[in-house]
Amino acid sequence: MADDFIHDHQRSAETAGIATLPYARISDPLVSQGPERVWSIVDGAIDDVVAALTKAPTRNGGAHGIELRTDPWFTFRGRDQLEAFKAMNATLLEWQYSDGLPLIPATKAEVERMLAGTTRDRDEVIGVLEPGGGIATVEKIAVNAVMAGCEPRHLPILIAAVECLADHNMDLREKAISTGPAAPFIMVNGPARKLAGLNTGICMLGPGAPSHSNTVIGRALRLCMMNIGHTYPAISDMDTIGSPNKYSMCLAENEENSPWQPYHVLHGLPPGSSAVTVGFVYGLSDLTDYHSTDPETAIRKFATLTKHMGNTSTGFWLAGNRSDPRYGNREQEHHYVFLAPQHARVFAQSGWKQKDISAGLYREGRIPFGFLSSRLEHSAIRSAHPELAWLWDSPDTLVPVLESAECFDVIVAGSPGSNRSSFSWGQGGPVTKHVREEDLKL
Repeated sequence: MADDFIHDHQRSAETAGIATLPYARISDPLVSQGPERVWSIVDGAIDDVVAALTKAPTRNGGAHGIELRTDPWFTFRGRDQLEAFKAMNATLLEWQYSDGLPLIPATKAEVERMLAGTTRDRDEVIGVLEPGGGIATVEKIAVNAVMAGCEPRHLPILIAAVECLADHNMDLREKAISTGPAAPFIMVNGPARKLAGLNTGICMLGPGAPSHSNTVIGRALRLCMMNIGHTYPAISDMDTIGSPNKYSMCLAENEENSPWQPYHVLHGLPPGSSAVTVGFVYGLSDLTDYHSTDPETAIRKFATLTKHMGNTSTGFWLAGNRSDPRYGNREQEHHYVFLAPQHARVFAQSGWKQKDISAGLYREGRIPFGFLSSRLEHSAIRSAHPELAWLWDSPDTLVPVLESAECFDVIVAGSPGSNRSSFSWGQGGPVTKHVREEDLKL
């Protein structure tokens, strides 16, 4: 493996209980290299490969910069509370328990106050978070909620979001350790939105006071991924460049300004209930259209964003049976349209619903097979879809960028006074969970 991945190997081996797992070092990654350079890299690693296979294994040493601590509480001191606060933040940053921004001290009193936001027992296990296999209890979630700046009214949403991450359909390990910038977004539906003080309109993804609740809930989920799931940057999170979305991304559907049923109702949950949906997105792109007054013109404009060839999920379904029922939706790539209410009206006035917009994006979001297949392993395409063999002789045939129309999710969000929506390329499929009604009555 290349040098940048050695700490990732060490941490993964420790997590799997095989800290002595050997490895062979290579001088450079093999991707984006010509054949001659690949042979040179491989030749240079042969001695390490032989040594790794023949010598007695030894412990690789702990993962760089990480020391897992079992102390139930920590004490930080200074000449005054401000110095103690600074000492706490400096130490937690050194231990990599911080997202890099100042943390609120999770004192016993503050954790108890946070736990008042749920009827669940503090020791209840919500799930196991990959890649570190950390056990997410209600109390651990509450600790991270305090550090992020949450209030007790935010805790039920955060617990539901952690439930989404722990669901086997999320396939969290792949997303958490990827070299890509996929980040979780939280979407909230139902009464929980207002009870938590979430912004559904102008600047809903922040920054600033109107989106304070959105910001701290999104931040708390990232801290849970780090401090419970052990998603450590440069050790288990191997994102090449990173993304500001990884700090926080929490939104609430603007149900009051939507002409349609809310997202969670469309997906089988009862009206009036509250739900949290978590999906992973690579990035956001502005989707501006001030001129379209008919849905067909608008959908052709919107669909241009679906054909971004630099995005991992574009055409990825060609390399595998992404809709295999054994895997639920975790292998189906999804894209998301965060549709401004003004844009929603353009479609609704002509009788279109969310499913019609999804179908339109699927119909218009197509790329010539020859060009799309050039970014994938041809052997994988032939193996996964032998029924598409005829396309190799018809490279100009247009094929969809995603596997089905259901892979485009439409969510009404943002200011009702503007014609600017957002489009986001996703990784895998979303997971939705109930927010417990009894917690919302506290």
